[in-house]
Amino acid sequence: MLVDLKHVHWMREGRYILKDISWEIKDGEHWVLYGLNGAGKSTLLDIINAYTAPSSGEFEILDMKQGKPGYSADEIRKQIGYVSQSMLRKMRQQDNAFTTVISGAYASIGVYEDPTEAIKDKAQHICGILGITPYINRRFDTLSQGEQTRVLIGRALMSNPRLLILDEPTNGLDFVAREDLLERIDRIGQEEQGPTIIYVTHHLEEVLPIFKKILLLKNGEVYRSGDIQSTVNANHMSELFNIEVDVTFKNHRPILSKK
Repeated sequence: MLVDLKHVHWMREGRYILKDISWEIKDGEHWVLYGLNGAGKSTLLDIINAYTAPSSGEFEILDMKQGKPGYSADEIRKQIGYVSQSMLRKMRQQDNAFTTVISGAYASIGVYEDPTEAIKDKAQHICGILGITPYINRRFDTLSQGEQTRVLIGRALMSNPRLLILDEPTNGLDFVAREDLLERIDRIGQEEQGPTIIYVTHHLEEVLPIFKKILLLKNGEVYRSGDIQSTVNANHMSELFNIEVDVTFKNHRPILSKK
């Protein structure tokens, strides 16, 4: 089991941020994590990334169980590619896009040794998939937000992660840039040897057909979990938002509208 959370709780200052979270993800399943601001998504991601431990409950990630022999938070993070907007500021701004992608092979910020030809070839291939090649030699700090996000995804893929977490990767992008990036993510999700993906978003219209399952969080609890086609409907989403909404599917992607 890639991710196995059983009755996980997380408290801060005597208040539950997450309550009774159970979530199973198998290799090859692509999931959407969805919820309003304050639903607990970031805390849940911190637990999966082994940045923080649950207050109670059972936690197993990448075949390693918390509190059991062989458990290593560092080893877990080596097998997870995590891309978030907060990471943009952590990169070496003077490095070019190609160097930033290559740094993922070393799990470092920056590259401090001469990469092998195999690493360079792999980085070139990933840059091609993600459309980075046209600006491969430009400094990171001169790239647009969308271009920087692609570079971070490329960097994450360099370590051959078993799990790729994309935390609102289209944030701040215009429609054209968003759709182009989603096409690249779709390619990654369809690769036979590619990583399992958790996609976090505030916008259901970004949910691609490669994502078959969804976890809906509400007030720190699992509201619904299951297949997207049966879970994302007008009744469930109206209850989640506490307003009446319609849900339609266009090109196998859900579209929300207020009644």
